[in-house]
Amino acid sequence: MRVALTHRFDAPPARVWASATDLGHLRAVCAGLVAFDDRVPRTGRIRQGDVYVTGVRLFGRLPPQDYRMEVAELDDSAMTFRSEESGAGVRRWTHRLAVLPDGAGARIEESIEIEAGAATPLMALWARLLYRLRARRRRALLTGG
Repeated sequence: MRVALTHRFDAPPARVWASATDLGHLRAVCAGLVAFDDRVPRTGRIRQGDVYVTGVRLFGRLPPQDYRMEVAELDDSAMTFRSEESGAGVRRWTHRLAVLPDGAGARIEESIEIEAGAATPLMALWARLLYRLRARRRRALLTGG
């Protein structure tokens, strides 16, 4: 199943890209939704080839589940990346992200392909909610809110 989302930001594309690839921002936009253990750095940025084998806790409270995230592709000049993820009941979670100019600001276009057996529709619903909330929080980070 594929989920496609577009989010607009009143910030220059380079700032939105910097946020989308910042590990500290990842933790901030996921706070209360998904918590990562300390095997995911708290600072720095993602790079092509990075692999994080970590524990994730939904809502920061449920028991930790094993999860693997690999930054399979990252192109700073095109402002695109693709991550391949699995674990916590998900066989495959492929996340593609692109930052594009949009008028005086920028937009993020995301595509998430999910394979989770019978749970795939539920995971797709979760993806829509998760990425929409992350975009709202990213807007606040970018505007200093």
